[in-house]
Amino acid sequence: MSNKRKNDKQNKTKPSTKAPKVLKNPTKSIPTRINLLFFVIFVLFMILIGKLFNMQVLNPHYYAEKAVSAGGNVQIISGAPRGSIYDATGKPLASTVPVQAVEFTRSQNATASEMREVADKLATILSNTIDAGTLTTRDKKDYFLADATNLEKISESLTKKEKTDKQGNDLSGTDIYEVELSKVKDSDLNFTPEQEFAAKLFKEMNSTMVYNSTMIASGSITAEQQATIAERESELPGISIGTSWDRTYAQNSLTPLMGKITSSKAGIPAEDLDSYLKKGYQRNDRVGTGLLEKGYESDLQGTHSIKKVKFDKNGDVSGTKTIQAGKRGDDLKLTINMDFEDGVNNIVQNQLQQLIQQGYGQYNRGAYAVVLNAKTGAVLAMSGYNRDASTGVITSDVLGTFQNIFVPGSVVKMGTLTAAWNAGVISGNDTLTAQSIQFKGSPPINDWWGDYSPMPLTAVQALQYSSNTYMIQLAMRMMGAPYTAAGQYFDNSNREKAYEELRKAYASYGLGASTGFDIPGESTGYLPSAKSDAAAGVNVLFEAFGQYDNYTPLQLAVYAATIGNNGTRLSPHIVQGIYEGSSDGSMKNLVKNITPKIMDKVNITPDNMDVLHQGMYAVVHGSGGYTTGRGMSVANVSISAKTGTSEADKLLPDGTTVTVTANNAVAYAPSDDPQIAIAVVLPDNTEANASSGTKANQNIVTEITNLYYSNPVYQAQ
Repeated sequence: MSNKRKNDKQNKTKPSTKAPKVLKNPTKSIPTRINLLFFVIFVLFMILIGKLFNMQVLNPHYYAEKAVSAGGNVQIISGAPRGSIYDATGKPLASTVPVQAVEFTRSQNATASEMREVADKLATILSNTIDAGTLTTRDKKDYFLADATNLEKISESLTKKEKTDKQGNDLSGTDIYEVELSKVKDSDLNFTPEQEFAAKLFKEMNSTMVYNSTMIASGSITAEQQATIAERESELPGISIGTSWDRTYAQNSLTPLMGKITSSKAGIPAEDLDSYLKKGYQRNDRVGTGLLEKGYESDLQGTHSIKKVKFDKNGDVSGTKTIQAGKRGDDLKLTINMDFEDGVNNIVQNQLQQLIQQGYGQYNRGAYAVVLNAKTGAVLAMSGYNRDASTGVITSDVLGTFQNIFVPGSVVKMGTLTAAWNAGVISGNDTLTAQSIQFKGSPPINDWWGDYSPMPLTAVQALQYSSNTYMIQLAMRMMGAPYTAAGQYFDNSNREKAYEELRKAYASYGLGASTGFDIPGESTGYLPSAKSDAAAGVNVLFEAFGQYDNYTPLQLAVYAATIGNNGTRLSPHIVQGIYEGSSDGSMKNLVKNITPKIMDKVNITPDNMDVLHQGMYAVVHGSGGYTTGRGMSVANVSISAKTGTSEADKLLPDGTTVTVTANNAVAYAPSDDPQIAIAVVLPDNTEANASSGTKANQNIVTEITNLYYSNPVYQAQ
């Protein structure tokens, strides 16, 4: 091995004997660094103090003038007039009426005393009949103390104790003002009418944020008043004449459908604020709070106007300039002809009154009817009346047509057949034996005509005669436990499967599901849980003939229209088109036409749909003795329909129970080419049985059909 390699090897293996270098005092340098840092901070702090001394003591005027010499400006964004709503013929239902308004733009230097002075002067110019809001006691006290003399007098009356807290500390200005408010007497608030009006103006001015504009009064401001305000502009800083608008609604049965809008003071509701701000809305925008106004908010809402408010070096408003002129919102044209709507209302009211006079209305809760265009889903009429059974008072209730739910009765049987076909438990126009259904230990379930000899019925005849026992047997087959003989054990172990199959079929027709109605707030019905209790197993039998789930009249009308439309379910819509906004009360160019929206297609073959059509035709035109809807055969055009009578026990205040029935109907016409679909609901009537009770449901369908075909204008909608 060479000496070099040997030395290298020795160097690698031999440990070093040289000790590391150790600082004598490792902590000594830390205070030195901290002191250096403190010194730098001290120097910077002294420089800052010097700058502030120069600005605030040596040259305050120079810097103040430099800060405001160029003045400034701020943008004010406000909403444009809202679009109007018309019926199918152009009759106004909701209108935007322009009104002149007094606007106030608040400068940064405006004091309460100065604003009261402006309000007092303005009150002498304007009539106190102009709308300027309302006053609370607190508002009156604020106005009273805005007078410098009044404030000084109250302030001087405060004791030292009243101006300090329990610990002897001085109260803040806000807290002292609260004490001063408490010292204002009721006698101080005995204002003259002119002072009362001035106080309203002051309230609106005082609540306006700096550099914002607020409408403080609106109404019939005369040309002379406008001229006076312009002439005295220097005495009325921040005051200008602008244009605002009011929302007015025609008073008729559809008024509740319009909904409401917020005021500019209320602005966007808190629950909707985030979503609207993301769309470019301003917090004080007036928006729809429900129904049509909310459902078509984006169309009815116009384009904002933008003004640039200029202010001088003193912070006072020096002028305004329009940057963007607002654009009025678009108008809505509805599918409803008000003349037809009024005619349907008269029919429903008259039949309800007759039902009561005939002795069937002791417990009646009203009457409802919905008419749709079967081919487009357009709503042609929505008629609703609520009756207080305890007082007999009847009130208009159009919202009940899509928000109230009722037990439908046998009108659902076309849906039951559809479910049975889809489940494969029957085929086409199969024949089953209508018979008394009796399970072990339970009372029998019979058809409405009583406990007679078993009778073979086809599916068409089951609809024509409205056989409950036919439908019960379908439900049992869907549960996998067909009915064989009286006294058999009722097996409900597969009830959930049957519920699912029935409700799936019903939903495809719009029952128990959202219809897609273009007015928000519709009910989707009430569907009790299939697992809720042991009774749910028995109730699946009642479900099969419409005695369990609850639906709205609108859902029933969609159901009828879907059958008439060969299984294509269209969403009902009440808006026909959206038109360019016009301030002269007329609709301009069409912006958007509302086209039919397909919501679902029923799982049904053409042959099976034909069975339903035959059955509904036979309900009205059949010759058998148990035919249930012959009252509609007298119509001027052929009607196909299904009646429904549901029963329920009603508990009375005295503790007794009575049986009440709902008399319902779904229909379409003409039978060979359906144009309209109708649903009628008459809840909680009294009658001996289905054959001797009220026929108001059939009469309403007949008269509505005749009315529709009496005028070509109605058919044009």
